[in-house]
Parts: sequence; C-alpha cells; structure tokens
Amino acid sequence: MAELDRLMARGAAFFGARYALMGGAMSWVSERNLVAALSNAGAFGVIACGAMEPERLAQEIAGTQALTQRPFGVNLITMHPRLEQLVDTCLEAKVGHIVFAGGIPSGAIIKKAKDGGAKVVCFAPALALAKKLVRSGADALVIEGSEAGGHIGPVSLNVLAQEILPAMAEQVPVFVAGGIGRGEAILSFLQMGAAGVQLGTRFVCATESIAHPLFKRAFLRGNARDAVPTQQIDERFPVIPVRALVNAGTKRFMAHQAEVLAKFQSGELTKEAAQLDIEHFWAGALRRAVIDGDVENGSLMAGQSVGMVDREAPAAEIIAELIGQAAAALVRRAA
Repeated sequence: MAELDRLMARGAAFFGARYALMGGAMSWVSERNLVAALSNAGAFGVIACGAMEPERLAQEIAGTQALTQRPFGVNLITMHPRLEQLVDTCLEAKVGHIVFAGGIPSGAIIKKAKDGGAKVVCFAPALALAKKLVRSGADALVIEGSEAGGHIGPVSLNVLAQEILPAMAEQVPVFVAGGIGRGEAILSFLQMGAAGVQLGTRFVCATESIAHPLFKRAFLRGNARDAVPTQQIDERFPVIPVRALVNAGTKRFMAHQAEVLAKFQSGELTKEAAQLDIEHFWAGALRRAVIDGDVENGSLMAGQSVGMVDREAPAAEIIAELIGQAAAALVRRAA
C-alpha cells in the first residue's frame, strides 16, 4: 500500500482525496447520492451536469454538499448554451474542480473558472490538443479511450496512453479512462506515469446509484462485446459516437440522426442546433433507461468494462476491491 500510495500521491493530492480514483460523469447516474458515496469512500466523485440548467445544477451541488464534506467536482458539457452561467453556479457554490467535456473549452472559459478559484480538468483526445489545453491553462487532463461508455473518441486508451503520458505527465496530472475495470489495469497506468484513473461503468451498479433496477440488471448481464459504438451516417455532419449496449433505442438513434441531418442540409437547423438536438436526444433516451427503467427504448450507455460488473455492491466495497487488486499485483510483481 505504501508503494501504491506513492504512485497515486500526485493525483490524490490534486483532488484532495484518499485515492486517485475519479468517478466518470454519467448523466442521470452521477448525481448527489453516487457522487457523495464515492467521495466519502476516498475517491473523487463528479456530478454530471449534462443538460441541467444553472438552477437545477445549483440544487444538485447543494444536495451533494449535504451528503459529504469531502471534495467533489462538476462535469460541464462545453456545447451547453449556458456554459458561462453554469461555471458561475459552480464558483458560487465553491466547487473546487470543474471538468470540461464534450469539446475543447475556450481559453476564456478556462480563465473564468480558474480566476474564480476552481481547478480545471479537460479531456484531451490527442497529443496536440493536450498541449493546447495546457497552454490555455488546464490544471489537469483526462485521456479517454474508445473503450469508454457514452461519448467516445476513435482511439483506444492503450494507444492514447503511450502517445500522451510520456509527453505530458510531467507537466500536469494526467488521468486515464476507458475500459478500466480492475486494479491491475489501474496499477499499470500509474506505473506508465498516469496520476490516476477515471472509472464510470464499474460504479453504475453501486448500491448508492439511483439507476433503475432494470438498468443495473442490463449491466450485470452485459459483456464487453455488447457495448458497441453508434455509427455516423454522413461525414458532412460529424456526430460523436456513443458506446452503449445494443437495443431498440440504438436503432432509433440512427433514424433520429437521419432526420436531424436532413434538417441541417435543408437549412432548417444550424450545425450547432443540430448537434444540440442530438445531445437532447441522448439525454432523454438515457433518462428513460436510467430513471424509468425502459431498457428496450432508452439508452444503455456502457463502457467495454461492463463485463466486469458482476454484482451490486456499495461504492466503498468496489473501491476497496480495486485498491486491493492493485496492491496484490504490486506484491506479485515484487516477488
């Protein structure tokens, strides 16, 4: 544990947490109950703002603060039309870490967050963008591979880690994400230079997760090969792929994407409005699955680590298992 603590020290200190384990921001799942449970158990919980309006986000932050005295962060989607107001909401509530996702945040919005006292974490899908984000003031980076659930990039974590960690890990803390489900993998990335890891899928079936029992059951039954990305139907209108368990909702999205594309091509929707329309589709589809339990027509966003989700357990127990696996792997490697 002493060696594992040493490897996690930089990431843990950055978050103010016991462990350098960051909760992935999953819309409708990463709300006050799971976020507080993760932080209370020594990890770093992150609220998924998603499509929330500022007033709703303020309520969620306050609700989380009522459940934990430990640090937690808020994940904001850069394409949200009220991004500046959402940053203000976080700063007014004294949130210590703001995570920008879903796009590259402007230097101005990064500066606004930092000037307000928050540490800024950004997702870097490529080395050139990682360097740009650090120049713009990002305090830490997340590199997320295509194995992750939800919105994904085209490159696997295995490749991204080899490309970005040697170049960036000394400059800022770099956290890795995508398909991580066991402590042995966590250890390997720490030894490569990562400051810590982000996990989402493993925590969907935490006891504290408010996800519907049918949503959790889909995860317990799912395998890595069941979590596949959506397809882009026209390169003139780029849509970020979403990895999810295949169901009728996946097919419905393809039809919806075609409808939005037609409106964009006819001039009825701007590119930004069309992309926002698709984001709203996913927010609604995810809510139907997570909250209502409609696992046939809703979205079952899941990473390829879903096959390692084998039971429902408290967040603290899942974290202890991951840490135990990493520590045991260190012992074996030292033998």
